[in-house]
Amino acid sequence: MAILLLEECTVESDLSQIVRELAPVDVHLKHYDPGTSLLFVNLLEQDVLTALEKDYIVELHNSVFEFLQQDNNSLWCDLLNVHPGVPNLQMLLDTYSRYHTHTAPELLYVLAGEMIFGFVRPDGSQVQLLVQSQDYISIPAGVEHWCSPTASLNFKGVRYFTSAEGWVPNYTNTQLSDSLNKPH
Repeated sequence: MAILLLEECTVESDLSQIVRELAPVDVHLKHYDPGTSLLFVNLLEQDVLTALEKDYIVELHNSVFEFLQQDNNSLWCDLLNVHPGVPNLQMLLDTYSRYHTHTAPELLYVLAGEMIFGFVRPDGSQVQLLVQSQDYISIPAGVEHWCSPTASLNFKGVRYFTSAEGWVPNYTNTQLSDSLNKPH
């Protein structure tokens, strides 16, 4: 389940409270546990996947979560697989780990591992959200955010696309708040 870090290091782990805290930026978070991951546990545990294995995971996932594509008018989806040996890992980290926006929504269902997202709220305060297995996050177009895998560098998630260029980052000049990094 997701965990939210607010400024001054306040932590929130109750899903309804996290949803309330994310409401000002219109980010939606849900937790779905259909049990499908049990059908490909071995694939979720291995780092390197073939194209056929990735397709199998996405097809099986979509057989249960077809409504996610329909609800968001997604044109297609793919499997994001981050692990220590992924080619161009540093470029991937550098691309998304600073504040940016997208011209299309960013929709992601976490199959395994965890990812951190940072958001700027309308009042200028910042929050960090740790999403974990079976969390689904929907970030509307134009919402200022950053994302990064955790130090484990273990993450598998299904990304949904509404346009070909929608996931290209448009960088902002916002810096990460110091109050998220200081102990209280």
